[in-house]
Amino acid sequence: MSNSKIEWTENTWNPVTGCTKISKGCKHCYAERMAKRLQAMRQPNYINGFNLACHEHVLNTPYTWKKPRMIFVNSMSDTFHKDVPFEFIQKIFKVMNETPHHTFQLLTKRADVMLSCADKLCWTDNIWMGVTVESNDYVERIDCLRQMPSAVRFLSLEPLISSVPDLSLQKIDWVIVGGESGPGARPMKQEWVEQIKNQCDIDNVPFFFKQWGGVNKKKAGRFLNNRTFDEMPALV
Repeated sequence: MSNSKIEWTENTWNPVTGCTKISKGCKHCYAERMAKRLQAMRQPNYINGFNLACHEHVLNTPYTWKKPRMIFVNSMSDTFHKDVPFEFIQKIFKVMNETPHHTFQLLTKRADVMLSCADKLCWTDNIWMGVTVESNDYVERIDCLRQMPSAVRFLSLEPLISSVPDLSLQKIDWVIVGGESGPGARPMKQEWVEQIKNQCDIDNVPFFFKQWGGVNKKKAGRFLNNRTFDEMPALV
């Protein structure tokens, strides 16, 4: 639980930590690197490194935050990982349902699991659901997202490792684009980003450009065509 340096949110809340690689975008997972660093620092929640773990003692944290916050849920994991018990997912949703002054942002690569759980969960208006689509190989995740009853449905095209010519933004409320960062970062081409930005303009979907990435993401910055793009969906 901390103030976040992620540009499109304010805080992170991690009742689940750890994950396993599922697709090409996971190759240089930032969360895995961070978990190993926290393990070396003897942070209790990361005693087992990046092995998946559920933390009951973290669940109540949003209740203690009285000021409204934009909260990225499980930035160090995937809420819909197959090894997260459904009962624990229900507990996460109960907290979100009972803290309507906050806005919660969830992201998953496991869109099929997400969809299979959807009708068994309570989707209050403060819950935003998103899927990661790192290349054109995974656009089917968006089809699952379109069926979700969340008030806001969004895409994270990060790390963007290819063009996405088959991108459809039907029933999508927000698009985030970012390049991979850190050791071994794969390059992102400007033409890929501009293609997505043009599609957002056509469909009137808010566009957020997070970063170019690279080994030195701070130096690469987040300007696209000499400006930043920090568009957000309208709060519901």
